[in-house]
Amino acid sequence: MAIDTPGQRDALETPSFREALFTWGRIGFLSFGGPTGQIALLHRVVVEEKKWLNEQQFLNALSFCMLLPGPEAMQIATYAGWRLHGIAGGLAAGLTFVLPGAAIVLALAMICATFGDVPVIKAIFRGIQAAVIVIVIEALLRISNRALARPKHWGIASASFIMIFFLALPFPVIILLAALYGYITSSKDTVYDDTVATHTRPADTLRTILTWLAIWIVPLVVLALFLGSTSIFTQLAWFFSKLALVTFGGAYAVLAYMTQDVVTAYGWLDAGQMMEGLGLAETTPGPLILVTEFVGYLAAYQSNPKTPLLAGLAGAAITLWATFAPCFLWVFAGAPYIEWINARPRLKGAMTAITAAVVGVILNLAIWFGLHVFFRSVEQVEVWPLQLWVPDPATLDWRVVFLAAISGFLLLRLHWGIPKVLVVASALALGLHFAFS
Repeated sequence: MAIDTPGQRDALETPSFREALFTWGRIGFLSFGGPTGQIALLHRVVVEEKKWLNEQQFLNALSFCMLLPGPEAMQIATYAGWRLHGIAGGLAAGLTFVLPGAAIVLALAMICATFGDVPVIKAIFRGIQAAVIVIVIEALLRISNRALARPKHWGIASASFIMIFFLALPFPVIILLAALYGYITSSKDTVYDDTVATHTRPADTLRTILTWLAIWIVPLVVLALFLGSTSIFTQLAWFFSKLALVTFGGAYAVLAYMTQDVVTAYGWLDAGQMMEGLGLAETTPGPLILVTEFVGYLAAYQSNPKTPLLAGLAGAAITLWATFAPCFLWVFAGAPYIEWINARPRLKGAMTAITAAVVGVILNLAIWFGLHVFFRSVEQVEVWPLQLWVPDPATLDWRVVFLAAISGFLLLRLHWGIPKVLVVASALALGLHFAFS
């Protein structure tokens, strides 16, 4: 029997929990194509085929989840499951959306860590890295077409790029500034629909927040108490918990922030490994932010030479927990307020500004990746107050340039799917390896 929820009365159909679980599992295994493809898949199944939500309910959920940090497609699935079967339904939908891809990313991370120094494997990863540059550029074009609708949005994107690329301003600060600007500059004549009510009591919301905050934080605090603040596992837990608070705008936006610390501050991975992780995550189902699991596995694996496999598995598990446990907190606490939030246009104005800022952040990511893959030597030069990345022209790798050009033609001109482009780039890289080694 379905669990009654405050918002359930508006659903068009109420399936059994078993039927819903099977459907969520099917979506989890088919959720390729990044957030755009995943949201389209959810819409087709949940709205068009199953009629569990109507069009307006789905759009309200989409708008709400775009306001949240974390992967919006996974959070929409969680919300849909919550509407149908309460907390249990939300957990079933969210977990089955993530776990298939998480298992595949873990297997790929293990292969990369074990065989990454083999010349043939390095050649394949070179192809993946070259293709990833184009994939990021394609994401930049796609998001900018949607986000930069007005001149002020172009201004926000430009300011965002300058702040992160030249001034090294932290990503969370950029997001906060964009949100404040969008909120303040929303039309002063905005009319709020005060007839829209919430479906819960403040005390229930507080209880939900405290419960899920404890589920998220307590295991990580216990870990820190037992292992100490210098442990790689404690550092991973703390770092990815911070990351979970600022993952607005999708995985591409937060990658710039994550890469700066993972590569430059902590030295857990190098730029090439970061791009390998992104490329591998692109080929798997589930949210692209699963690249964090790849980072967690390799960081722990490489930091513990005595027991690398066990350390890697622990690092992956901690990273997954810190990344996705907060998603359930946001959805379960905010779900009863979705209609109320969507009646507040100033919040939409803040989100629009954040999305515009994300364009500048992704441009920074594309340039940073490009410099570190095209050139074997890139130096960071500080000319106060500017930070500049200066490549050594003598270290330009013509093979990567060639592979990126082919990938760009296939992806941007012929509109091939990302998995096919990655396969072709890897095969060409392997051919170049044997031809010129």
